[in-house]
Amino acid sequence: MDLQSQKDFLVKLANTKMPFGKYKDRYLIDLPEHYIVWYHNKGFPKGTLGRQMQTVYELKLNGLEYLIRNIRKL
Repeated sequence: MDLQSQKDFLVKLANTKMPFGKYKDRYLIDLPEHYIVWYHNKGFPKGTLGRQMQTVYELKLNGLEYLIRNIRKL
């Protein structure tokens, strides 16, 4: 993935909301950690949403959620 594609992915992630379930319409980065960990254990959905949720998991694991929130503010 080139630099522009990575940037586009993160900008889209910053503005994507959960499309279904208990946390429908909540920004992915704002999903509770326990929910993301549950999906990590269960298996993330296929496709773009799954890649985005996997990224959220990694960001939360490393305490970097603020990066995505800062992108959303721009």
